Amino acid sequence: MRSEQSYTLESISQIVDGNLIGNTDVKIQSISIDSRSLYLPEETVFFAITGERHDGHHYIADLYQKGVRAFVINSSFDRAEEFPEANFIVVGNTLNALQKLAAKHRSQFNYPVIGITGSNGKTIVKEWLNQIVQTSFQPVRSPKSYNSQVGVPLSVWNLNSNARLGIFEAGISQAGEMENLAKIIKPTIGVFTHLGEAHLENFEDKQHLLNEKIKLFSTCEKVVYCSDDPMVVTTFVLSMEAKQEQYTWARNKHAFFRILKESIEGNQTRIEYKTGRLVNEFVIPFTDRASVDNAITTYVTALVLNLDYRFVNAEMPKLEPIAMRMEIKEGFGNCTLINDYYNSDLGSLEIAVDLMNRQQTDKKKCIILSDIYQSGYTEKRLYRAVAKLISKNKIDRIIGIGEKLSKHANMFDPHAVFYPNTNLFLSHFDRSKFKDEVILIKGARDFHFERISNALQYKAHRTVLEVDLNAMIHNLNYFRSLLKPQTKLTVMVKAFSYGSGSVEIANLLQYHRVDYLAVAIADEGVELRNAGVHVPIIVMNPEAHSFETMIEYKLEPEIYNLKILEEFQRALKKNVVKNYPIHIKFDTGMHRMGFLQEDQEELISHLKNNDHFYIRSVFSHLAGADEIQHDDYTKHQIELFKQWSKQVCKHFTYPIDRHILNSAGIERFADAQFEMVRLGIGLYGISAVHQDKLMNVSTLKTTISQIKTITKENTIGYGRKGVLQKDTRIGIIPIGYADGFSRKLSNGVGKVMVNGKLCPVVGNVCMDMSMIDLSNTKASEGDTVVIFGDNYPVSLMAQQLDTIPYEILTTVSRRVKRIYLQE
Repeated sequence: MRSEQSYTLESISQIVDGNLIGNTDVKIQSISIDSRSLYLPEETVFFAITGERHDGHHYIADLYQKGVRAFVINSSFDRAEEFPEANFIVVGNTLNALQKLAAKHRSQFNYPVIGITGSNGKTIVKEWLNQIVQTSFQPVRSPKSYNSQVGVPLSVWNLNSNARLGIFEAGISQAGEMENLAKIIKPTIGVFTHLGEAHLENFEDKQHLLNEKIKLFSTCEKVVYCSDDPMVVTTFVLSMEAKQEQYTWARNKHAFFRILKESIEGNQTRIEYKTGRLVNEFVIPFTDRASVDNAITTYVTALVLNLDYRFVNAEMPKLEPIAMRMEIKEGFGNCTLINDYYNSDLGSLEIAVDLMNRQQTDKKKCIILSDIYQSGYTEKRLYRAVAKLISKNKIDRIIGIGEKLSKHANMFDPHAVFYPNTNLFLSHFDRSKFKDEVILIKGARDFHFERISNALQYKAHRTVLEVDLNAMIHNLNYFRSLLKPQTKLTVMVKAFSYGSGSVEIANLLQYHRVDYLAVAIADEGVELRNAGVHVPIIVMNPEAHSFETMIEYKLEPEIYNLKILEEFQRALKKNVVKNYPIHIKFDTGMHRMGFLQEDQEELISHLKNNDHFYIRSVFSHLAGADEIQHDDYTKHQIELFKQWSKQVCKHFTYPIDRHILNSAGIERFADAQFEMVRLGIGLYGISAVHQDKLMNVSTLKTTISQIKTITKENTIGYGRKGVLQKDTRIGIIPIGYADGFSRKLSNGVGKVMVNGKLCPVVGNVCMDMSMIDLSNTKASEGDTVVIFGDNYPVSLMAQQLDTIPYEILTTVSRRVKRIYLQE
């Protein structure tokens, strides 16, 4: 993150109570906590944050190579002499130091700052407030949902003298955290969105959670909240000082802002209210309760900011849905599209470019960018910073759209092209000119860049599989939290990453520094290598004919019997390769592939004194780790593995990793982690033990193509199997068994979700289409149909088919477009 204001290292050292080793006069404008996303290294100070599963000190060498020369480190770091040109500020705790620096930066600005917290709705209210006030103020706000102990200081660092308002959200996961955030944000106006059940796991109860959250408001002059919840009212009344003004809104009692009537009119909600003597109304383009509540909170906060109610009334119908996540889609010409056309500011541009850099490295990078709003900078300074960001990240092609960007075209690469508006760009648009590129489409809402995305998008099918990459990261971190710090992690990406998409998932896992990836066959590994994935890859089912390919692409084979070992050795000899890593598989009871105990002596004899390969790991596979009735058998397997691996490892002087635990094993048999574990289905949101700890990753959805009312005693579909007992509204949806929607779901066995209601399949599932009974819900053509997802888990569909979630996920056809969502 970058500030308009520069600090010397000496001043930073004083602010964070650190000991500076190096040049006191180095000027800093940017701070970083992630070695993978770096902007302007020569003016960046890196805070080496230490967490449960990571240590920023490990990446100092990498950052030093990239040009960073300023680091804030813990006193335990003892390698400073390895970096002779670096400057170090030594502190007791680097996270505390980051927070101190952000708090000092915040103290230099006297304009209003809004602090938003609550169980949910924080980001929505922040973004809607930003939409409303951007013409009256020049707000600085948290990018996306940067509301954590690290996210808040990074957000506050963006405050600048050209802005007139700050809007920051604050989230906590355990007691004691909000005091830190309150010191950094130091809000003058507080907004509490909602008290719910989210994030309760580390709190005694809802009252305890509420008590912790409202600590954000200790410095506030004014506080906005809904007074319909008695617990919230009582807590605020008891906690707020007399000088703090409370602006409440409510439906069922007296409040500063009382709701008199709410009426749904098509896709809108009309809200009538009374405040003081004023009786008025406004309209919002949403009908669900959560959006209505968030809109009311936004409206009241706008009034507290002294905006005229007539102006606010005019802005509320313009509120747009907040895209919490960027979309990654397949485009024409082998292009990858990253859609982020819901806001445009410098902070979110940095985040979007960072995501772009994580994609396939063999493709060129293109950015389609609109004028940037809400920067707080002068135009000249803003677009100089944008040009510098683009140059540093080596974007190959730049397309600028907007009058302000066009005016500053001379700051960009001479080959960049500019258009004053989206219409003119589209009038010159030639899709054939876009090929083999990662294209970031980044613009403010007013530019309607969704039209550009639609023009570039590969539109083969209205049935899509949405893959939530944030949920996947959450699941990855959950399983990492169960591991000892030294335990390595192999992640399974075989079978198209359980249907989620191989390259995209592998890139994500590589970014999050897993130790190994594992595929089933060599071709899967080759695809990843060709896409720029460099993490070590294990091939779990190698075939002799692919050995030369594996050697060429540095893929590491599972060796499961002497025959395959000898064949691989011949391939290594032929290619004059020595010291090649292999992974030895033991059969401890799965009785699939693997060496048995009687093979041990011959195996060891063959491997000893053999310079063609070395053992990277030995492993085995648990047969029933997910079911408690097999626990004795699982423990027997683990004990056998311990004995056999010891017998092999003692014959070699180099270290050999051991691994036997799968996803269920990680959760249930922590004592058997050895040096490494293998994460499979758990990454994709399926748990044998703690399903509540994981997030759904994949959502298969389609739309209703047509609705027709068919009279009773007629039949539906092939074979006339769907016989109607009454007049029925039938919806036709474009998904069939060629998409992975099994024919066994025919005739009421399967159900799909439409507008929150389950609708049974009628008649036989066809190859490309299915028919559903819409009697249970109001539906229109074009409405979304969820096959499985957040509120209708894939495990239910597996029950309907008498199978397991693995099969459902891996049989979703490749013709179903994958859309990747990331915050």
